[in-house]
Amino acid sequence: MKTLLLLLLSCTPAWAADYKVGERLPAAAADKPAHYKEVTWDDLLPKGWDPMQAIKDLKLDKLKDSDPRAVEAMAKLRSMWNEAPANPAIQGRPVRIAGFMVPLESGRQEVKEFLLVPYFGACIHVPPPPANQIIHVLPERPVKTKGVMDAVWVSGVIELASSRTDMGDSGYRLRAKKVEPYKE
Repeated sequence: MKTLLLLLLSCTPAWAADYKVGERLPAAAADKPAHYKEVTWDDLLPKGWDPMQAIKDLKLDKLKDSDPRAVEAMAKLRSMWNEAPANPAIQGRPVRIAGFMVPLESGRQEVKEFLLVPYFGACIHVPPPPANQIIHVLPERPVKTKGVMDAVWVSGVIELASSRTDMGDSGYRLRAKKVEPYKE
């Protein structure tokens, strides 16, 4: 189990020298539109939700990857994360949030939709985060992209809406009015 997690967390692609897998973006004092409230990824979590509840009684550090209890725990955790509840308090709010772009179309210089994730490498080289930590973004206009995991600020109205993609399941949809490169 530990071996699998360490392997997944150590897969940093060469083109991403600025970020390490699992790294989050620090808060920045960039120009922000006045009518969008800056939110953090923690704001997307409903009060009292514990992502580790399903496996908290297991001593994962004592289990081998091949142990049936470890395999069952990971399947249970993945299922729980795919169905992770969204925070109803954020529904319909104009927000601004920083994250990493995971394009849902490959091989293009512009993307028409993407997943926004809280840390570098999510959905690409490590298992995806819980659904309540993934936002399905639909920009007004296609967004120019430099690579697969561009760091961006996204501004728009957030909705509670589940979607399933090959890259991960999301618990939110954001109709983006503005997508801009992240700057500290």
